[in-house]
Amino acid sequence: MASKLNTGIPFRRTIGLCICLPLIWIYVVSRFASPVSSEVDVIIATSLGEITVRIDTLRAPVTASNFLRYVDEGLYNGGTFFRTVRLENQPDDSLRIEVIQGGANREKREQFFDAIELERTSSTGLLHLDGTISMARSGPDTATSSFFICIENQPELDFGGMRNPDGQGFAAFGQVTRGMDVVRAIQMAPADGQSIRVPVVIQKTRRID
Repeated sequence: MASKLNTGIPFRRTIGLCICLPLIWIYVVSRFASPVSSEVDVIIATSLGEITVRIDTLRAPVTASNFLRYVDEGLYNGGTFFRTVRLENQPDDSLRIEVIQGGANREKREQFFDAIELERTSSTGLLHLDGTISMARSGPDTATSSFFICIENQPELDFGGMRNPDGQGFAAFGQVTRGMDVVRAIQMAPADGQSIRVPVVIQKTRRID
């Protein structure tokens, strides 16, 4: 007669341990692990000071990912803030706005990425408020590397606004959390029309760990 294997642990207890131990491990990991944030902080270091922006990767995933890959590849390093839009320097526009516009290093343009899909504010819920960072574009789905930062609330840049005649608005994807004084200093830089006379250099952009 074949001998019976005696493990010393009843079969039901063994099955119970096999089920419970993974559940306990899942609880411990979920209880104490750091949550994955949907927001990424980025420092834009300029010749006039630093601007910190909080990028929303959850609500504007396409636009946020595009901006962050330019940051991660160092393509904004050596770029500039080259445009200032103030109430008095847009005489031909009936709908006036206040923004500053910056972009990647043109000497690295061969490394730039393809244009991205327009994430409309009607879909993301991210509106153009004071300090909002958003992508510049001409037509829909044409944004690449140029971005702008709002000074004061700018509803005409949201979906349905008519600053761009197509009414599709622009793709907001984050918010300035520190450095609006630098933003305003850039806006007030001497300019010929809307072109900043001596563009403000973007010395470096980087994520904050």
